[in-house]
Amino acid sequence: MAESNSQTTSQTLIDGNTLAAKSLAAYGITHMFGVVGIPVTSFANRAVAAGIRFIAFHNEQSAGYAASAYGYLTGRPGILLTVSGPGCVHGLAGLSNAMINTWPMVLISGSCDQNDVGRGDFQELNQIEAAKPFSKHVGKAKDIKEIPKYFFEALDSAVLGRPGGCYLDLPTDVLHQTISESEADSLIKSAVAVSEIEKGAKKMSIASLEVEKAVDLLRNAERPLIVFGKGAAYARAENELKRLVESTGFPFLPTPMGKGLLPDTHELAASAARSLAIGKCDVALVVGARLNWLLHFGEQPKWSKDVKFILVDVSEEEIELRKPHLGLAGDAKKVLELVNKEIKENPFCLGKNHPWLEAISKKTKENVSRMEAQLAKDVVPFNFLTPMRIIRNAILEVGSPAPVLVSEGANTMDVGRAVLVQTEPRTRLDAGTWGTMGVGLGYCIAAAVAEPHRLVVAVEGDSGFGFSAMEVETLVRYQLPVVVIVFNNGGVYGGDRRNPEEIAGPFKDDPAPTSFVPGAAYHVLIEAFGGKGYLVGTPDELKSALSESFTARKPAVINVIIDPYAGAESGRMQHKN
Repeated sequence: MAESNSQTTSQTLIDGNTLAAKSLAAYGITHMFGVVGIPVTSFANRAVAAGIRFIAFHNEQSAGYAASAYGYLTGRPGILLTVSGPGCVHGLAGLSNAMINTWPMVLISGSCDQNDVGRGDFQELNQIEAAKPFSKHVGKAKDIKEIPKYFFEALDSAVLGRPGGCYLDLPTDVLHQTISESEADSLIKSAVAVSEIEKGAKKMSIASLEVEKAVDLLRNAERPLIVFGKGAAYARAENELKRLVESTGFPFLPTPMGKGLLPDTHELAASAARSLAIGKCDVALVVGARLNWLLHFGEQPKWSKDVKFILVDVSEEEIELRKPHLGLAGDAKKVLELVNKEIKENPFCLGKNHPWLEAISKKTKENVSRMEAQLAKDVVPFNFLTPMRIIRNAILEVGSPAPVLVSEGANTMDVGRAVLVQTEPRTRLDAGTWGTMGVGLGYCIAAAVAEPHRLVVAVEGDSGFGFSAMEVETLVRYQLPVVVIVFNNGGVYGGDRRNPEEIAGPFKDDPAPTSFVPGAAYHVLIEAFGGKGYLVGTPDELKSALSESFTARKPAVINVIIDPYAGAESGRMQHKN
């Protein structure tokens, strides 16, 4: 009788939806984000049955941004599931965001029946070609037996080497095909074995001679600087950075999303003396940060013409592109381990009285003092600084684990970057390398799912909030501990900023392109779904709302009314310190 049952079990048939779900689970995937519909609804349901949490969104863009940020926060591929055609196109926003920020993500889209390609099928699109410009890897399972292989290839590609976005296409007919469960298990087992071989082959070796050269450059530098970015955060290199900074006494400068790897309050932090630090340093060790627009391309006039860059990056191609004085290709954590080991054999350290440290310390104190004098004023109607100071203090009072801060907007993000304090790694998510607007609520949901022990606090401009505001329903549906603070100044940069000569033409009486409805009741939106809304316009009202919402750790929107004339047009990050 037992033998008969065994034979029956081996012949149990499963379809492509189940095999896809089992493949994800076998890889270790625990979360998915997306918007379901034909032909992927069954896939989502099977994934949930396989132990994968599915977070359902209203819009694929927000779901894609969530998947990309989840990849960054966890180091595992963020998964976005969409329907075919327009659903896939909407998902490309998140995929491209993952590629630009070099975060691991896989966009999985259903597609039309292969027998109907070219005939104008429902939501038909050549999704492989559409995804290629935004992917480091694309694949299409043309038969059910290819599903495990293609899944594991995409998932591996997302995380190996320089992380990035990958695309996987699942035709409708493939999802409906069936095979025996025993054959499915065998295919998954084979895909796991190939994946392990692939991961072993991709391990990078770091030349010890290059490490010695780097340490010699640092040892002989007169004005050294350590710069680190979100690549170092992704690599979990905070302990190695702390050891390097504190053993050498070198000042450091984080990029916006590198903030928190070492506390902003650290005595060697040079953020408040940024212009001096990058303008005068003679050797810069750049770890997990690209010499792109965020770092002024490593060029004059922001940097000295004689500065020697030591660039640590997981991508050899990135090093070749930037042509630093010295490149160390490899995982940031592992490279810094070797650097620290080399330094330990022949230690060196800048004394606190070193002229370089004294200059940075002096400039830092001057700039911080100037900023704190502005922050100390209670300005009502609110400017940007007064509420930002109150929010900063409330976040710091939370203690550890520190909240994850999501920062989005123009003036709101710029001011927040200077005022808000990061004390722990990977607790700041912002518009990133691409300056992407619309990421806010997706990032909030990703952070709440990836870091369930942390409160999530979004500080958003009203324009940035508007891109994904409907996802506050998602916050309430899943009861996520997210407090969204909206700086409401009536529009992009602050309502109607036109000069008199610009107010002309037959539609001059229309609202300005930068204007929104004045006094919009954003807090009411979340109340429609059962969340908590607050309308604030004074320091006491804001303090009360923050205290209550932070304690409750429930979905909330705090609508902070800002003077519409307090902001300014903002694009590239302006660093004036």
